[in-house]
Amino acid sequence: MRRSHQRHREHHLGQRVGWLRAAVLGANDGVVSTASLIVGVASAHATPGAIATAGFASLVAGAMSMAAGEYVSVSSQADLEAAEIETERRELAEDDAGERQELTNIYVKRGLTRKLAEEVTDQLMAHDPLDAHLRDELGISEISKPRPLQAALASAVSYAAGAILPLLTVFVAPASQLVVIVAIVSLVLLAVLGAVAAKTGGARMLPATVRVLFWGALAMAVTAGLGKLFGSVA
Repeated sequence: MRRSHQRHREHHLGQRVGWLRAAVLGANDGVVSTASLIVGVASAHATPGAIATAGFASLVAGAMSMAAGEYVSVSSQADLEAAEIETERRELAEDDAGERQELTNIYVKRGLTRKLAEEVTDQLMAHDPLDAHLRDELGISEISKPRPLQAALASAVSYAAGAILPLLTVFVAPASQLVVIVAIVSLVLLAVLGAVAAKTGGARMLPATVRVLFWGALAMAVTAGLGKLFGSVA
């Protein structure tokens, strides 16, 4: 009798966390920053050329700023991890017995008996002691490894992708309705980004969507108010 076996497959989200966080942050920032700037400048009764220039400047400067900031931030995290790894390597060389006891205690706290925890420790340290301590003592693994260039590129590209649609709206929307149309397009984009990010990350879509819509609408409302204020003074 033939038996059909289905291969057990698991789909975890840990590998997505780094690039997803940077991409979502970049896209949201691109939409909110560029749309808010366009709405503010348009509310001040600027010319179409000035509005387009301001939007393009926001796209370029924002993408570079996001890339630089993300690169510095993730590089700092990578430097910290490198220092932790070096410290752990030195401690393993200087105090093998103490490190074994430390790892055993970790497994005991997780629910293993002392005897089994000691056996697990012996086998893991015989295989790769540094990896065992990095993973189980410090929480450092290949999945969580900081990747500065990847994060910087994701931030820059996603910021530009988020900023491009509000900017393109400037060229197609009537001047009299520009503020309203840019706001609507941007809020729709933010809603989609919030829902997609929540779906990809395994979170609830409604709270994520409401959150980004609220802050995006608030940012555009504030810049529109400031634009009208300074436009009337000028």
